[in-house]
Amino acid sequence: MLHRMKLILCFCIILCTSSNKADDNEPPLTKLSTKTGPTLKFFYCYSCGYRKVFEEYVSILQQKYPELKIDGENYIPSKNKILFAKSFCFLKIALLVLIISGFDFAELGEPSSLWQWCINNRFYSCIMIFFTFNTIEGYFMSSGAFEIHFNDVPVWSKLETGRIPQLFELFQIIESHLNMQYPDVNIV
Repeated sequence: MLHRMKLILCFCIILCTSSNKADDNEPPLTKLSTKTGPTLKFFYCYSCGYRKVFEEYVSILQQKYPELKIDGENYIPSKNKILFAKSFCFLKIALLVLIISGFDFAELGEPSSLWQWCINNRFYSCIMIFFTFNTIEGYFMSSGAFEIHFNDVPVWSKLETGRIPQLFELFQIIESHLNMQYPDVNIV
């Protein structure tokens, strides 16, 4: 029993210390891109399937505006949503470890009938926990975002409008911004 508790404690410590530090190292958006040419940046919800829409828009926009630099990346949800998703991930892993190890709560008191079922049906309970918690984590990590920035200035937000822009709307937005920033250049 003591060996199992040490194993679980070590596993929890390793899980807690291996947090993702990449979010803290991201460079801030700058206004430098306005001096190097027009850029269009898309922030989309990858888990919502908006990457395909982004790729379709890029192929069309590059044909119409070859001078336009187009980038895209996954929209990062709020810190609270990320914290909830990581908490559910930790809880999922802890439950799976407890079930696989056969941890018996009888030593701590009367175990529930649900826990006994999970111990008796380890395979099914682990699969149910895995898929249920993955669904919950996915809910917290999906933002539904499709944000568009022209030279680091927000020009469209699906979070505010509730929809993705039509191509003609996007063309109008790009042309109006190009006309404002480069009035002496004739845009086709």
